[in-house]
Amino acid sequence: MADYTTGIIILAAGSSSRLGQPKQLVKYQGKTLLTRATEAAKEVADGAVIVVTGAHEQLIKAEVAEIDVHIVHNPLWQQGMASSINAGISALPSGTQQAIIMLCDQPFADAALLKEMIDQQRLHDSKLVACTYGGSTGVPALFDQTLFAELLELKGQEGAKKIIQKYREQATIIPFEKGSIDIDTPPDLEHLR
Repeated sequence: MADYTTGIIILAAGSSSRLGQPKQLVKYQGKTLLTRATEAAKEVADGAVIVVTGAHEQLIKAEVAEIDVHIVHNPLWQQGMASSINAGISALPSGTQQAIIMLCDQPFADAALLKEMIDQQRLHDSKLVACTYGGSTGVPALFDQTLFAELLELKGQEGAKKIIQKYREQATIIPFEKGSIDIDTPPDLEHLR
């Protein structure tokens, strides 16, 4: 069996304009969404954990200062998610064989889910493992290094979902029932609480 080096990229660059406060710093069960995501990532990654910042760079850096993660600032964050994916993939150390891309606003994307993704990749030798929820397939998703170049070619508002759709037939898909719970608006936050 091959030794895998799995990096995890946490996208935390958005301004949370619809929420009216940085969603990365919203607290759920005593921890911010960003801390929950980084702690889950640190628990399972055997490679780099990268947090991509943008709009609230200083606040986010301060929030994860005590956690051993690599912080990458995306100065182009306003151009859309593609620029943050690019910043994260570009920051992966050489030798990284696969990377999980996750958002910090999915509070139920925990270490157990990330570990299951890695286990499923090894079991099926898949170059893509994605989650299904709410009738859709998306992130968190694990991408083999052979897909990094395509992730780097994403533009503007395009996210990882474009690559997931392209390779869906060859992908390993795992159910993540609570994946559709994300925090974009004040009602989302009230519903979570």
